[in-house]
Amino acid sequence: MEQTTPRVGSRVTMQQVAAEAGVSVSTVSKVMNGRYGVSTQTSDHVSKVIDRLGYETSLVARSLRNTRTNVIGLLVADFEPFSTEVLKGAADAIRGTGYELVAYSAGGRTDEHVGWERRYLSRVMGTLVDGAVLVTPTVTDVQYDGPVVAVDPHTGRSSLPTVAADNLQGARMGVDHLLALGHRRIGMVTGRADLVSAQLRERGFREAHAAAGVPVDESLLALGAFDPEQAREAARTLLRLPRPPTAIFAANDISALATLDVAAELGVDVPDQLSVVGFDNIPESALAHPPLTTVQQPMRQLGHDAIAMLVALIAGEELAQTHVILETTLVRRRTTTAPGAAS
Repeated sequence: MEQTTPRVGSRVTMQQVAAEAGVSVSTVSKVMNGRYGVSTQTSDHVSKVIDRLGYETSLVARSLRNTRTNVIGLLVADFEPFSTEVLKGAADAIRGTGYELVAYSAGGRTDEHVGWERRYLSRVMGTLVDGAVLVTPTVTDVQYDGPVVAVDPHTGRSSLPTVAADNLQGARMGVDHLLALGHRRIGMVTGRADLVSAQLRERGFREAHAAAGVPVDESLLALGAFDPEQAREAARTLLRLPRPPTAIFAANDISALATLDVAAELGVDVPDQLSVVGFDNIPESALAHPPLTTVQQPMRQLGHDAIAMLVALIAGEELAQTHVILETTLVRRRTTTAPGAAS
């Protein structure tokens, strides 16, 4: 029999498989579903044709037939550095579980900043996926038809199982490093005021000062909102003060990298005239000029642990911990030194 190849970009149908294998559509269906009534020889032949043509049933059809899709969804507002690293960890964890992973994003549309998880879950849960991981969800009071795990929810601990990094201790660690170097005028480019993670990082900034007996100068705090452009304006405001800070702690690496850009623009040498510490340890931080000192939160581990929790929930297992907090560590590179090192 002459073999045919489907057109590039076209979806292979069950009818094409049947025609190629020289059998009925019902026979292909029986082979796909492992039903009786097909000889081993015919089953092997049809399976080879299926593999060669690359035929796959749709996720919706699969779920209607089996009530399971064996697919897990990872839902994000946008694919930025943090969520991309979480996705990598999730991809590592999915191997060997028997599940597939699908990532879903609306491309960071500004009209979906709040409540996006409700819309996404209604589209995929129950028909496309057996469970979902929500990455930095804005709300967690969501209606869902299956297990859901939240990574670093904006609102903090919720009724959903959660995985997050120790934002408070991480921020204290970063500011303690600057204080130990001798800095006393330490500025901060803060995160979004509505996010618990940002609130904890600012609290860590303040607690580190209090523990060292160093008062916080409120004029040295500027809102960066985890946005590159706003972080640049915040850094520009701080560095143009009559008495600028000798060090800046940024609430995330994106803000810290923006601070490095502004320092270069204004002719401020890093680290001799300004020390900078970030938070996250995204891959870009090691490639900065100079390489960024930062607080590392285990982003890939967040994704890995969230998937492990979700797979257990889908299997009907009880979780040993429903709210997991992972440790943070300080990664020292070349953006920090003692104040006045140039002189």
